[in-house]
Amino acid sequence: MSTTEILAELPKLDPKARSRIFQRLCELQEADLLQGTGPTPEERQILDEALAEFRRDGDTGTPWRDVIARLAGAEGR
Repeated sequence: MSTTEILAELPKLDPKARSRIFQRLCELQEADLLQGTGPTPEERQILDEALAEFRRDGDTGTPWRDVIARLAGAEGR
């Protein structure tokens, strides 16, 4: 079955079947990354752009301990 045929069949599947397919695709993608195939050129460009934006912004984010404390405080409300 060709890629075109597979893509044409996807909308015909029920949500549960599509979810299983999506999960399997994620597993395969993870295996590829773990085997060292690395990001595609398009993914590398997205990562490079995100890194450049981070470097321009300089915001290092919030430490996890602060996030957890904030969430714990929100639970008490």
